Amino acid sequence: MSIDHRTAFEMAPIGLVISAQRLIVDCNRQVLAMFGAQREQLIGQSFEVMYPSPAEFERTGARIVAALDAQGYYADDRVMRRLGSGEHFWCHVAGRALDPGDPHAEGIWSFEDLSARRQLTADLTPREREIAALLIEGLTSKLIGRRLAISPRTVDVYRARLMKKYAAGSTPELIHRLLRT
Repeated sequence: MSIDHRTAFEMAPIGLVISAQRLIVDCNRQVLAMFGAQREQLIGQSFEVMYPSPAEFERTGARIVAALDAQGYYADDRVMRRLGSGEHFWCHVAGRALDPGDPHAEGIWSFEDLSARRQLTADLTPREREIAALLIEGLTSKLIGRRLAISPRTVDVYRARLMKKYAAGSTPELIHRLLRT
């Protein structure tokens, strides 16, 4: 039995996207199902349609450029938006820029829907979603501040808001609640 590359791409158990200049060149069935979209709604479109807000799309793009490793790899957990329902959900995104010197020129990205094990239970602002995702990665206020180009004190203010929304008494408790909700 031989499986061609196109069949492997389409039938992959994880969402896959091929991109150029942050536009979706191609995607598989898993991406369409995950985002509640038809192929025509994604092909040729900016990744922006998958984000909760244009600002989050822009900031994530800047974060990818800043955090890309030497081989062009990047991964994080972030909140994305389903096209069909507008629902927000946690998603693990990993990818590779084919040219690390020009991160957005061409890339291959995988998307894994985390909503079965991590629900959004609080109404979060775009910045709170970013801070939550970086806290889950284990970053300190100082590192989050550098990554988002804000002061560590501002990060602490957002962390306090998140702790209140999730009724957490400490940062480890907040992270635990973010991961299990």
